[in-house]
Amino acid sequence: MSTGNDSFVTEFILMGLTENPDLQHPLFFLFLVIYMFTMMGNLGLITLIGLNSHLHTPMYFFLFNLAFIDLSYSSVFTPKMLLNFLSKKNIISYQGCMTQLLFFCFFAVSECYLLSAMAYDHYVAICNPLLYNIAMSPKVCSTLMFGSYLMAFSTAMAHTGCMLRLTFCDASTINHFFCDILPVLQLSCTSTYVNELVLFIVGGINIIVPSLTIFISYGFILSSILHINSTEGRSKAFSTCSSHIIAVSLFFGSASFMYLQPSSAGSMDEGKISSVFYTIVVPMMNPLIYSLRNKDVKLTLRKTLNRRNL
Repeated sequence: MSTGNDSFVTEFILMGLTENPDLQHPLFFLFLVIYMFTMMGNLGLITLIGLNSHLHTPMYFFLFNLAFIDLSYSSVFTPKMLLNFLSKKNIISYQGCMTQLLFFCFFAVSECYLLSAMAYDHYVAICNPLLYNIAMSPKVCSTLMFGSYLMAFSTAMAHTGCMLRLTFCDASTINHFFCDILPVLQLSCTSTYVNELVLFIVGGINIIVPSLTIFISYGFILSSILHINSTEGRSKAFSTCSSHIIAVSLFFGSASFMYLQPSSAGSMDEGKISSVFYTIVVPMMNPLIYSLRNKDVKLTLRKTLNRRNL
């Protein structure tokens, strides 16, 4: 039975992280705990920012969207991954695979551009504090977020549209724990030249543009910090940026390891490990990074909990 794109394959088998049966249940409980922390952390951050009006600033507007993206992003893979740890045959339908690919691309690219928007926000806050309210007005913040989501939607449609034109014949086992672009391309029995070209061009834009924005922003930030005379002022400026630098390093570092190396340079198993970081670990870490290292968030959380206990 064929699908709408004349593919002979109606379902795929996800190989998962490991084929070792002794590791299935331990990994299930490990990733279940990670997913629970991800849900609680990001939902907590969204609720905290939404309920407290003094956190309705550009910085927390972006943080609110980051928590929403991480919450959604993690939910694209983790529930299916957890189910697969308990199943003998890890099957995903053709339609389910394409849907997972679409949302993966959308939320991954959204996070790339959102992190660059946050870098620009820090640049304005430190380098042009007197113009901050004008430069980061609600209209500007909304435009930056709309641009991030628009780029993400365009990328997701481009990759998914190119994937739908391929034909999949006998091979149906995806050497991954979700429907990522490269492992699915390996199964095609027709030419993937157009897909690889789109991946190179679109992927290059979505890595280079956010990366350049972040590097340039932090170049100006570093220059401004070095011109601050007081040690306290420097410390405060570094503290403002440190959480974002950690988040950027984790996300871009693990994603670059997967996508910026030649396909022959490393095995797919290494790619799966790096994928775990940017799809599952990073969404859990972000709320911890931004809450544990943020005095405003900790103080607001304490006040909110005290109000509820009264």
